[in-house]
Formats: sequence, C-alpha cells, structure tokens
Amino acid sequence: MIYWSWDPSLSVGIDVIDSQHRRIVDYINELAVARNERDKEEVTQVLMNLVDYTNTHFAFEEELMKNAGYPLSDSHKKVHEAFISNIKKFVQQHEEGRDVTSKLMSTLQIWLTNHIKRDDKDYAPYAAKMMNPGWLKKTLNRFFG
Repeated sequence: MIYWSWDPSLSVGIDVIDSQHRRIVDYINELAVARNERDKEEVTQVLMNLVDYTNTHFAFEEELMKNAGYPLSDSHKKVHEAFISNIKKFVQQHEEGRDVTSKLMSTLQIWLTNHIKRDDKDYAPYAAKMMNPGWLKKTLNRFFG
C-alpha cells in the first residue's frame, strides 16, 4: 500500500542522503499498513527501526556536515536531538498502549518535508564539495556496517 510517495522536491542532490531520506517515506507507508491492519507488533517494529534509523542517519549526516565545514552544524545537530527525543516519546506512548500511528505518520511527513527542504538543503552545497568515493565508503561502513 502506498500512502505517501517520495517527491523529487525533497531531494538534496546527494544520492546517499536522498536514499536515506526515502527510508522515512517507507516507514510512513509501513505505518499506514500497520494502522489499517491494526497490527501493533508491526508498529513496534517500525518504531524500533525508526529509532535505529534516526540514530545512524543523523550521526552520518552530522559527520558529513562537520567534515564539510558547514557553519550551522551545531544548531542542525540540536534539531536532530529534538527529533530523536520526540520519537522516543512516541515509543513510550506506544508502549503504554496508545495508538500513535496517525500522529507519528503526520509528524514524519511534516519533518521530512520541512527539515529536508529547509535545513538539509542548506548543508548540501557544503557536503557536495567534499564528497569523494573514499570518504563516502569509509563513512558509510562506519555507520551502517
């Protein structure tokens, strides 16, 4: 079931980052299926995957910004930390038995649209200048094994 599709306007122009961002669209669609099927175990799985994703993707992105000399990397990291905290609240609410799927789907869509179009596109020109296959391979292996 496709609830939401990747929109090319979300692209930051860096393939590895765009493919990671597309994963959020996948999570939204997985949540839509879980909501429709009332599958709490699937919601649990998506939340676990989302926690793992945010930790690894944000760490990768922060390393990229740092190495690229992006001047707003510290404030960008704080935005990431706030989002991780928000996701943890969804996990807690789900563990308490509350249905978080609709609100989480909405939050992810808003985050994906606003954060990428505003914050991530700002660092992309810095990152694009320093991208090289050696750095990329080494860093991807470090964060994603």
